Amino acid sequence: MRIIDTHTHLYQPAFDQDRDAAMQRCADAGVETLLLPNIDSESISRVHDMMDRWPDRCFGMMGLHPCHVKPDSWESELTAIKEQIDHSGRRYVAIGEIGFDLHWDQTTLDIQHAAFREQVKWAKALQLPIVIHVREAFDALFEALDEVHDEQLTGVVHCFTGNLEQAQRVLNYDRFYLGIGGVATYKNGGLDAVLPHVQKERVILETDSPYLSPVPHRGKRNESSYTAIVAQRLADFWEMPLSEVAAITTANAERLFDLPT
Repeated sequence: MRIIDTHTHLYQPAFDQDRDAAMQRCADAGVETLLLPNIDSESISRVHDMMDRWPDRCFGMMGLHPCHVKPDSWESELTAIKEQIDHSGRRYVAIGEIGFDLHWDQTTLDIQHAAFREQVKWAKALQLPIVIHVREAFDALFEALDEVHDEQLTGVVHCFTGNLEQAQRVLNYDRFYLGIGGVATYKNGGLDAVLPHVQKERVILETDSPYLSPVPHRGKRNESSYTAIVAQRLADFWEMPLSEVAAITTANAERLFDLPT
């Protein structure tokens, strides 16, 4: 059984004391491949370090997280990130994570839109998918996607926590996927009303570690080995063996991110 964690921040300082052990726990759980979304210019070197240490298992993305879209720095941040994309000599599997977040700051929505549009241009030019963060901002996201979506654009709404109507609207964009993580295991997470009704071929697994640990680890540090717990929860929803869920979601991730099989 092979599982892919399509969204993990295992490069963050929360893992500096036991990153090697965390990677071993991934292997033990069948989580063989990790996708690492960049969030700003400062995290680039950490993403690169994991790509260098585990080149067959860790694949990076480049993007500016909406919470790091600040009035005095967002343009220079984009310039620094684009410089890495153009000149680092590395292959990235996506532009991300990018998107919209109105939980912490609603005053930056205009520049979040501008940063999103710019990074979508990169994705189209490079023929890469986009990895979208959305928190309390589905209206802004759909407004933006309606504007930029075409046959070139693919992507995923990572850590999907919306309702069934919002899920179907995401999936109405051709070649877009839902990223499902630990929230699927929460009693009041809401995904029990969503996941039994969406196309299995449009779902991928993730942890968003170190955040949003699945039950029974909720409230503690999340890690990529727990992707197997999310897979088991999907197996429960879909009433199929865990191995079949792993095979379906792994194939979906390989297709979206053009990963080696």
